[in-house]
Amino acid sequence: MSKETVVVREFDAERDCSRVEIVERMCEVGPSGKMSLYTDLMGDPICRVRHSPAYLMLVAESRAEKEIVGLIRGCIKTVTCGNKLSRNGKNGSENNVHLPIYTKVAYILGLRVSPSHRRMGIGLKLVSRMEDWFREKGAEYSYMATEKDNEASLKLFIDRCGYSKFRSPSVLVQPVFAHRVRLPSRVTIFRLSPHDAEILYRRRFSTIEFFPRDIDSVLNNKLNLGTFLAVSGYTESWPGLDRFLSDPPESWAVLSIWNSKEVFRLEVRGASLVRRGFAKTSRLIDKALPWLRIPSVPEVFRPFGLHLLYGLGGEGPDSVRLTRALCGFAHNLAKEKGCGVVATEVASWEPLRLGIPHWKRLSCAEDLWCMKRLGEDYSDGAVGDWTKSPPGPSIFVDPREF
Repeated sequence: MSKETVVVREFDAERDCSRVEIVERMCEVGPSGKMSLYTDLMGDPICRVRHSPAYLMLVAESRAEKEIVGLIRGCIKTVTCGNKLSRNGKNGSENNVHLPIYTKVAYILGLRVSPSHRRMGIGLKLVSRMEDWFREKGAEYSYMATEKDNEASLKLFIDRCGYSKFRSPSVLVQPVFAHRVRLPSRVTIFRLSPHDAEILYRRRFSTIEFFPRDIDSVLNNKLNLGTFLAVSGYTESWPGLDRFLSDPPESWAVLSIWNSKEVFRLEVRGASLVRRGFAKTSRLIDKALPWLRIPSVPEVFRPFGLHLLYGLGGEGPDSVRLTRALCGFAHNLAKEKGCGVVATEVASWEPLRLGIPHWKRLSCAEDLWCMKRLGEDYSDGAVGDWTKSPPGPSIFVDPREF
């Protein structure tokens, strides 16, 4: 089949859902011959982008057979790409304040081509059409994420589409055990209202790369389970955000939790009977003897959900320990909600990653984000070409795109 016999058009929910699901099932993630990861979108192929400010899904359909042989999703938002120094004079003095520089960025995810129709230019055609839509909407950059050893994806995006390697964050995954994680007695965890969480994030994190300008939409989304702040030694109730910001404790940490279980389910396929047997045995022992706190393997060989931790941050010498306490709290919440794993994505040099418990076998030490400049940079206080900027210690991972 030549690429001229394929039509790229917008996804039509009424007639395309079942056919898109077939393509998704044929495109499991993972090396050939080894365990693979299947993503079940639960009958809603566009669910992974529909919470973004602007989104589009395209399909590639064969002209003759009217068979869907490829698909791609994309979304657009405004994020921080750098910061600038501003002098804010008050009472005759000057205070240096770093302000965010925003740009309009697009994100590509869910590119799939049926195995029987690969190496025919379909992937390139889908990416090109999606980029046309990005430009129409005024996006200045486009980026995508893939495994660092995904040769086919890298060849398409870097060699043929002009993307360059940009950032290498880590995806850290922790299984949800049958027992609850014990939290430190000297740590107090407060739940912030969406309004307080927004103010805190804008005050403390708005200059971090990829911080979404519409953070309020994220925090008020029904999939957001809350924002939680951990401090040491607090014996009183929440003092209020104004007091916290004006006189913060020596150490604190914060994170938010996103309920990805309501968006998609995952399933590990291709595991041997030995692996399955070991996992089942660990769960049975953990359930029967929870006080032993055995790190059991959840049932990941059937569809399972996950909670995503995002917006991680903190300050002070005890912030790593407080981050670990928050992750324990998130684990226990995921256990109550019936999730199989808790995941997060952080920059390679994120100082707080030492406090994020995870299993190496389930995690990805080096994910790869590739970026392309679509046109001139019209961002406020331009940073030049963002694709050439050095990485910072942190990135803000938008849960709507995970």
